[in-house]
Amino acid sequence: MKRFVAIAKGRVQKVGYREHVFNETFGKDIYGYVKNLDTGEVEIVAEGKESDLLDLIPEINIIKRPIAVQSFTINWEEPTGAYSSFEIIRGDIQEETFERMDYAGNVLHSMDLKMDQSLKLQYSMLDKQDQMLDKQDQMLDKQDQMLDKQDQMLDKQDQMLDKQDQMLDKQDQMLDKQDQVLDMQGQMLDIGKETKEEIVGLRRDTGRYLDEEFKEIKKKLTSIEDALVRAGIQV
Repeated sequence: MKRFVAIAKGRVQKVGYREHVFNETFGKDIYGYVKNLDTGEVEIVAEGKESDLLDLIPEINIIKRPIAVQSFTINWEEPTGAYSSFEIIRGDIQEETFERMDYAGNVLHSMDLKMDQSLKLQYSMLDKQDQMLDKQDQMLDKQDQMLDKQDQMLDKQDQMLDKQDQMLDKQDQMLDKQDQVLDMQGQMLDIGKETKEEIVGLRRDTGRYLDEEFKEIKKKLTSIEDALVRAGIQV
């Protein structure tokens, strides 16, 4: 067992410092007391295992609003075993009432500060949310612009496809006309072939007829010539 007597100076009265020291000993094998001194300081007497006491010291030598321990002196002594628990030694009722009122005021002030910080944080988050929404709106606007451009490109593509279809239709019409011309050429070639064949046949038939006629005329001329010779007429 060990024992120390500590004197805490600074903002340690009317700020809930005694309650803080008491809470830090709660549930531990630490015995003694904490009380306010007339000098504005706080005295802590603690007995217990050395390890528990060493762990307690940094937990009560603190600066944590509204508590501000500016000086913390410790004297190690032999334990007396005079304490069965750890308690807060309080002063008269009026002093304790005023201290509690001061402590409540500090707590409310601390709560106000925390609320202000919370509101500032909330406003900051709302501002960030607004900024994110603005960026999201900008991104959506850009997306709409890109979609508009895409629609314009699709419209142009449709126009080009329509023109291409028109050109293909004209090409089909030209091919149809070309086929008609080729058909007419084929028909004319067929007619030409038939005409040529008819002309060739006509020439052949005419040649045969003339040959036969010439032969007949030649026979008749020969007969006439023979008759004249017989008649004593020289030809």
